[in-house]
Order: sequence, then structure tokens, then C-alpha cells
Amino acid sequence: MIEPQAPAPPGPAQSRGGSGDPGGGAESTLRLPVRQGTGRFLVLAGVFVCAACGLVYELELVALATYLMGDSVTQASVVLSVMVFAMGIASLAAKRLRRHAAAGFGAVEAMLALVGGCSAMVLYAVFAWTGDWGGVWASGPRSLLVAFSLATGLLIGAEVPLLMELIQRIRRQDAGGALADLSAADYVGALVGGLAFPFLLLPVLGQLTGALITGAVNAVVGGALVLGLFRRDLSRRARRLLLAANVCVLVILASAAVLVDDFERAARQAMYGSDVRVALQTDVQEVLLTGGRDGRPLNLFLDGRLRVSGRDELRYHEALVHPAMHGPHARVLVLGGGDGLAVREVLRHRGVRRVDVVEIDAGVVELARGDAALSALNAHALDDPRVRVRVADAFDWLRGAPPAAYDVVVSDLPHPGITASTKLYSQEFYGLTRRVLAPGGRLVVHGGAVASRARDFWTVDATLRAAGFRTAVYRVSGRRSGYAAGPDRGGGAAMTAHAHRDWGFVLGGRDVPVPRLDPAGPTLRTLTEASLAGDVRAAERTRVDGLPPSTLPHPRYGG
Repeated sequence: MIEPQAPAPPGPAQSRGGSGDPGGGAESTLRLPVRQGTGRFLVLAGVFVCAACGLVYELELVALATYLMGDSVTQASVVLSVMVFAMGIASLAAKRLRRHAAAGFGAVEAMLALVGGCSAMVLYAVFAWTGDWGGVWASGPRSLLVAFSLATGLLIGAEVPLLMELIQRIRRQDAGGALADLSAADYVGALVGGLAFPFLLLPVLGQLTGALITGAVNAVVGGALVLGLFRRDLSRRARRLLLAANVCVLVILASAAVLVDDFERAARQAMYGSDVRVALQTDVQEVLLTGGRDGRPLNLFLDGRLRVSGRDELRYHEALVHPAMHGPHARVLVLGGGDGLAVREVLRHRGVRRVDVVEIDAGVVELARGDAALSALNAHALDDPRVRVRVADAFDWLRGAPPAAYDVVVSDLPHPGITASTKLYSQEFYGLTRRVLAPGGRLVVHGGAVASRARDFWTVDATLRAAGFRTAVYRVSGRRSGYAAGPDRGGGAAMTAHAHRDWGFVLGGRDVPVPRLDPAGPTLRTLTEASLAGDVRAAERTRVDGLPPSTLPHPRYGG
């Protein structure tokens, strides 16, 4: 750190606590209730805490937007770019507040605590009660996300110029040294906030409560710093107004924290209906179960997306599994499928000797085994002695899997347009999958909706071909009303109107596979040889040629 300039000889004002010269050249006296060194330490500690809170607000907006809208790359880019832009604008605008730095900083922190603390709850409420986030950026909840990002960025950006002014008033220091001190406290605070969010706030408190508590901490620290350390720099009226503002903010945040459980239940009912039976946050995602009792169909939601619907899951899983089982099928690998429904269909074939399931979320597996309705729907498939469940990331697990170990691989994974799943639809991933297939083995991939996402679907086909597979495609129609289940479905009752109405599948092998049903296999309820031939023709009519494959460094799927 650059050494501070030697202080001026002590005068009457300095003997009572300290003096300084605010930026702009005008002399100003600042009387502190503590020694100068203690005052500087308290300001830097305040910078540390406020920086941690600020980063939590940013991460909270990114996480919630990703959860509600998907495509984490897009959401992070929008939120962070808008915030950084707003921070730059606010840094310029804050110069006008330097003459009233203490009052300005106190007001900024109170507003930031309110806006940042309530942002997650407000966004979640708008999503729950107004419906889909689709449409243009200029309308609806999407514009609200941008507005919160802009407001949060403006308030965060105003902090440093005001803090720079305050710390210079405590003890004059060259600008480079003062900025270095502030930046160090700011960056270390950002590190703590960035680590606390995923490892403490999110898993322990959840998104809504975590944001509210962060706002309360922000209000307490900001208010205490100004009212405690710089109270002599404020008029009596300013002190009262600032105290009242902080008390109001804390009352609002505390009231919201008390009501947050009731709010979440009401929001879930608005999105999923009144029969939510299970709602839990695993280490990977939010898991909800609705229905499954009193004749109501069971629905399984993962991170707000409808994964399973009892109305039409049989059609999806029969189409996914059985065309791939025509041929040798003693050893089967299921990637994903922790709900046990694909495994149920695999076990209907008599020649199956072993089924390995690789599922990333242990909570889903536990639910598939322990929930009476879901375990009945999957016919207790995960408890079959031929089934072994591995809780692991499919990509990482395939790297260590033995070669030529499986006759059939069933890829029952979320839609490739979901950013977290993109690597599981890459050329590298299919190269690993090809290595574990025995000669004559087959891979079937759920490729998303054909009608509404034709480019994504045919990119899956192009990627499989680039990995050395020869492919055939087919599609089946989903329900024409109500929910349409499967890994690519939108979530929530409000999204039903936008649900995709078909599923597309790509069948791959070392030789050109022909989608057919095993004549010695089980009797199916929704799929016949004739309907499967029609499904092949229907998919081929949507063909998009000339698409490049998707790779890890260059993913090519839409959001």
C-alpha cells in the first residue's frame, strides 16, 4: 500500500477526532467518536460487508432467472452486463452527492437493502401469479428482471465514490492508496459473498430467505456505519430520517421473512395447483411432486420443469426404450432416469440381466424409491436386484466406465437447450458413450421436441453422426391438452399452453439402425410396429440438413 501523506499539524478539530479535506478542494472538518485508525478500519469493514451483500444480490438474480427461465448463460449475461453498466453510470452520478457523502451513503444502503432483499420474492411472485416468462424483453417479468438488475447496479455503483469521500475525510491519503484499500476490502468481501451464496445461503436458507437476510445485514451495517461513525456529519433531521428509513426497511424484511413459508406455499399452488405433496431442495435442484392420490395423475417437477406426468409418461417412456431393445439387450445403461420409469420399461424385456442407472441427484432416486405413488408408477423398478444405481454426473462417470460393457444405452436426460445439460449432448459425450457400447450395441437419445425445436433436434442427430454413430430418427406425439411430460417440458400450470406436443428420439449404432420393436418383447400399450414406422416418416419430414455438431467449447443448442 502506498504510504499516506503526513497529516497536517493537529488543530482544534483534529484533537476531537479527525479532520479531512473532501474532494473538490474545499476544506471540511469531520469529527469522529473514535480514533482515526479505528474509523478507517470500521469503514473498510463496512465496505467488506456491503460488497459481500452486493455480490449475493447479483448471484441471487442470476440463480432465480436461471431457475425460472433456464439458459444460465443468457441470464447471467443479461443480469451482470446490465448491472455493470448501471454501476458505471452510478459512479458518475454519485459525484453530485460527495458534499453529503455520509447521508448519501446511508440512503443508498437503505435502498439497496430493500431492493436487493426483496428482489427474489417480488420476481418469484410475478412469475407465479402472471405466468410464462416468454415473449419480448420489453414486457412482463423479463423487463422486471432487467429493472431489478439496473436498480441494484445503480445502488452498488454509488457506494465506492461515497466511501472514497468518507475515508478521505477521516484521514487524507493519496488517491491511489485510498482506492487500493477500498478495492481490497471490496474484492475480499465479494469473495466471501460469492462463496457464501452457493455453500451457505442457498442450501441452508433458500433463495428467498437468503436474499431477505442479506438485505437485513446490509441495512444494519450501512445504517450503523453512518449513524454511529458519521453521525456528527449529519443534521438532526437527517439522522432521524435515516434511522426511520432503516427501521422501515428492517421491518419490511423481517415481516417478509416471517411470511416467506406461507408465501412459498401460495406461490407453488398458483403454479402447480393445490395438490403439491412434496417440495424439497436437493443438492442439485428443486423437486416437487403433485397428485398421485385420489385418482389424480402424478406430476414430477424438477427445477420448475415438468419431468413426469402420469397422463402421458407411458407414451414417452415406451417410445424412448423399446425401439432400442430390438437386438442384444442383456446389459443396459440408463443415463438419467432417476425416477425409475425408463428402468421399468427396460425390465419388461426378459433377456435383461443387468441395468446400471447413472443419476446425478440422489434426492430423486430416494423419492422414486420412497414415495408410494411414484414407486408404484415405476413398479418399484429401482429395487429390482438386477438394477444398480450410481449417483454421479453422467459425463464424469462415462470417463471411467469399462469399454464395450453395454448392449444398450438409454439417454433419458433434460433438454439440450438447458445450459446445464448441453455437455450431455456434445460430440465428446457421445464419443464416450460409443466407447462403452459393445459391437452391435445401440444408443437412444431423447432429442427434445421436434415441431418447436427442429434445429435443436437435428443438431443432436448431427452430433451423434460426428461422434461416429449411424442414426435413425423418430418422433411421437404427446397429449393434445393439459400437461405434456418429458424432460423438455415447461413447468407449471401457467406454462401449459406453451408445452411442447411431441418428443423426438435419435437411435444410434455402428451400423444404420432401423427403429423396430422386439417381436419377442412385451406387449406395449401406446406403440406398435405400424405407428413406429409412421413416427419415423413424420420425423424425417422435419429434417434440417447442414447443421454442425455441438461440442464442449462450441455448444449449438438454443435456450
